[in-house]
Amino acid sequence: MKQIAIDFTVLQQYLTIKNEKGKRYIFCYIRNKYLVITPEEIVRQLLLLYLTKVKLYPKNKIAVEKQLVINGRKKRFDILILNKEIEPQILIECKAPNVSITQAVFNQIAQYNMSLNTNLLIVTNGQSTYCCHVNRENQQFEFLADIPFFEKK
Repeated sequence: MKQIAIDFTVLQQYLTIKNEKGKRYIFCYIRNKYLVITPEEIVRQLLLLYLTKVKLYPKNKIAVEKQLVINGRKKRFDILILNKEIEPQILIECKAPNVSITQAVFNQIAQYNMSLNTNLLIVTNGQSTYCCHVNRENQQFEFLADIPFFEKK
């Protein structure tokens, strides 16, 4: 497995955080609303900033925390990126920094992808990030050295 070196800390300056009635909130500019801060939400927002500011993915091609049904059970994916044809392209699973990226995390995202059928999977806890191409011919994952840029073609 190839781990991708991304320094999310340089993007922290772009996070919008507020305190209200004793609670801390973080602004999600994809969903255009404030959310209660959790360690996983910070990772999700930093990755969204990275994808839009560095990798140039348009906001209107990104879905965040939407429901899907797998084997009759309701689940929620973290981030789904659509290609220019509005088809699922990248599925992303975010974890809190204290959650290790294990085989169970890859199993979870692979299960979610059975209904979405994306070409790329990304898992991150903000410290460890992995991106892999789904090779359907030999039913294997090919780990990439980086997250690809948005293709405008």
